[in-house]
Amino acid sequence: MGETYKPRVTARDRERLAADLGTPEVSADGEATFADLRAAVAAGADPQFASMGAAIRADLRGQLDAERIDEALAGLDEQLRRAEEVREVGVPERVGKGDAGVPEAYRELIAPVWEAYDHLVEVGFFESLSSNLPAFTPEHIDGTARGLLTADALATDLADVGFDERERTALLMDVVNNDTRLSRWVPTADIPEGVEFNVDYVPPLYHRAVGGGLLWVKSLDRHLVQKEILLTEDVLDDAFWRAKAILGGVAVFLRAARDVASDEPEQTDEQLVAGLSGGAAITIVNQEELMREAYWLTEEKRAPTRAR
Repeated sequence: MGETYKPRVTARDRERLAADLGTPEVSADGEATFADLRAAVAAGADPQFASMGAAIRADLRGQLDAERIDEALAGLDEQLRRAEEVREVGVPERVGKGDAGVPEAYRELIAPVWEAYDHLVEVGFFESLSSNLPAFTPEHIDGTARGLLTADALATDLADVGFDERERTALLMDVVNNDTRLSRWVPTADIPEGVEFNVDYVPPLYHRAVGGGLLWVKSLDRHLVQKEILLTEDVLDDAFWRAKAILGGVAVFLRAARDVASDEPEQTDEQLVAGLSGGAAITIVNQEELMREAYWLTEEKRAPTRAR
């Protein structure tokens, strides 16, 4: 099953990515690899990112429980290493009636995350990010991509839990190539008057990004079981990759959160901001694509009807 679900990354995609990042260096075959991009982007000082990272650390000093976040990350890493088992099953058989009879394949993948997520909500972590980070402007996204390349979150940490070169390149593309899409996710305070919902009940931007991604994955088991007759192998591949990508974004985000909690930080202030913004951006792009590719089962996409 392994290769079928992999995201599509063409030579042209790699060229665009290298051009957007301003990295002329390419590998011997002419295509910039993730390692090429990482080597070509120097870790430089960004005073604005450094200031934002320092403000987040100061705002949350002493409030985060590093052990709770560590345990969640260890559990998430373990689930990511076995994630392909979920794709190999495809659509599992019901084990009973109603929701109680729906197997928890995707829900098991995200189960370790809830402890850390609830903790971040309790201490006001997401509110602090809204206070200290700007909206997703093109400039902020550009700085985020460069910070991700110089940190270890994408390059080594995700590689260790099963994200190959193509998958990590796709996650970087999610950040670099989606500035317009990400800019639509405005901070709660910037939601215009007159919308059809009560803004008082809208969570902060980063809360919506991470929590929304987790909820889409949580709903996937029931969706696949209920819509089995409409599903093709392509839809199952897309659903699995988008769920895995969301978990990759959550992993990057939680590693940055753990660095805020640590007495001996491993990330620079610039990398900290890149991890938080980059992880949230990846969850935003992929929850929207999960909805489009796996939930909107158009006539062209669905399996042929058995009545024909």
